Amino acid sequence: MHLAFFRYKELVMKQVFNPYLPLHEYIPDGEPHVFGDRVYIFGSHDREGGYTFCMDDYVVYSAPVDDLTDWRYEGVSYRACQDPDYPKDHASEAQDLAVDTGNQVDRDLQKGQRADLTAVKKYMYAPDVVQGNDGRYYLYYCMGGDYGEGGYTGPISVAVSDRPEGKYQFLGHVRNKDGSTMMKYVCFDPAAMNDDGVIRIYYGTQYGFEDQSDYPDNPEYIASEMAMFGRSKEEILSYPDSIMGPVMLTLEDDMLTVKEEARHIIPCKVKGTSFEEHPFFEGSSMRKVGDKYYFIYSSWQNHELCYATSKYPDRDFSFGGTIVSNGDIGYEGRKDQDKLNMTGTTHGSIVKVKDQWYVFYHRLTHKSDYSRQSCAEKIYIEEDGSINQVEVTSCGLNKGPLLALNNTFPAPICCNLTNGYMPHGSNTVFDMAFPNVTNLGDDRFVGEIEDGTLIGYKYFNLEGVSAIEIKCRYEDDNNKVKPSGPIRLDERCFNDIKRIEEEKDRYGTDRLSWYDEDSSLDKPYFAIKTSIEGNEIGRVILSEEKSSKLKEDSLVWKSFKGNLDCNGLTNTALYLVYHGKKRLQFKELSFL
Repeated sequence: MHLAFFRYKELVMKQVFNPYLPLHEYIPDGEPHVFGDRVYIFGSHDREGGYTFCMDDYVVYSAPVDDLTDWRYEGVSYRACQDPDYPKDHASEAQDLAVDTGNQVDRDLQKGQRADLTAVKKYMYAPDVVQGNDGRYYLYYCMGGDYGEGGYTGPISVAVSDRPEGKYQFLGHVRNKDGSTMMKYVCFDPAAMNDDGVIRIYYGTQYGFEDQSDYPDNPEYIASEMAMFGRSKEEILSYPDSIMGPVMLTLEDDMLTVKEEARHIIPCKVKGTSFEEHPFFEGSSMRKVGDKYYFIYSSWQNHELCYATSKYPDRDFSFGGTIVSNGDIGYEGRKDQDKLNMTGTTHGSIVKVKDQWYVFYHRLTHKSDYSRQSCAEKIYIEEDGSINQVEVTSCGLNKGPLLALNNTFPAPICCNLTNGYMPHGSNTVFDMAFPNVTNLGDDRFVGEIEDGTLIGYKYFNLEGVSAIEIKCRYEDDNNKVKPSGPIRLDERCFNDIKRIEEEKDRYGTDRLSWYDEDSSLDKPYFAIKTSIEGNEIGRVILSEEKSSKLKEDSLVWKSFKGNLDCNGLTNTALYLVYHGKKRLQFKELSFL
């Protein structure tokens, strides 16, 4: 555990904020489960500043159900090299191949060809854990390679442990009744459920080809499916409905053998159904609330967790709504172009801890889709079973707003971070500049803050606070964060980037509703507000940068203080708006 995290825990005792795990930890795709008197989070494991998804082995954190401020690191639960499909003799060669040929992989997929990387499955993707009828714990996962290559071509692997936190040992692959490996539909993102003794596995992905009017006659669709799924044209067309979409099967008590064959749980063709605006993409998860089943999934919007409900575990689901978006898109009518963060893949589920329901999801950092951090929010299931969309916050699992007085908080717990022109990531590492959570060694901070950047925190109790202190530094070539791996731009981001560049050139800060320039002040400063378009309650003026060519000078953090008018603000958002010509890095904020 990093000392910096303990420092913040000591300064902010008995409070918890988003992300709720240490800032050096990256556990996306989180499946929360209560086992005994603790809540466990099982997820993928991204690397800080990594160049692709899920580069590290599984680790587990847990917390007492009566104290969600006290998350404990349980250690490594399972290693990728324990899977028999792990390429022990070719890992280094495969990594070099991924770096050298990432763009070629994209071109091969566009042509419908099998990319070489599909066979190099060295990372473990989104897992889930379920307690079997024998009392043991079973881990379900799939393997994939760089940038997800090969993630749709393999089986569902299973590992077992006597304890939820592990250590897990490889058990086998989900198999058919004849002992052969089960490969029906697309084995991806498995979720597990013990439904009163019935073991259900949900999995799948969907790209929506079947809804196109020229499917299956258009050869490009079939070629894409062949490339992604590693299947022949004949096999793909042999499915009476589709090889894609979310499916469910049941298992025997051995937790490996298929008992009931996989079948779709929602329509493959969504046009004209309740799923049309929010089609399933990936991230299946199932929960049972009373006598109703809740299917949680990541939609094709790719920034939101949605839900659907049914009286049955395997059919008749109706779309319910969005639970959370990592850009707050849809919350109180917010449009995509007004997103409050960089958006991108999210994956998670819901859990009831004592009397409160929560949704666990993830956010993006490092200007990429490959360093994702787990966050959580309180949700409320209404009497009619509906769940209203919740906003992303900084206080998350905390019992209420964060107590600010005499406390110091890391800047990266911001829940809103935007320059007004934030991109949507899709399997991408961006090289264009925009504000982002990042790190340089053990320093974790918000970087590339430019004129007009809005940094938001929800929510604080500012009772007794009279001043705020900000620790920051100017960004230059000596402290600027550079990607550890190759820049990768997915073709799905091209149009978004073009739009952003055109709009930024045309409008600049003029379109920022939160930006009110004080032309009488020639020094950079932070305007402090309690609403995006509200008036200032304070201002922190920064000193001018003194030019220096010494690297050590660029690494020094400096503190600046300003007074706040906080009368009666016991549950408030706090927004920092930067005004300045030079880019900034922001490490922490303290309340006095």
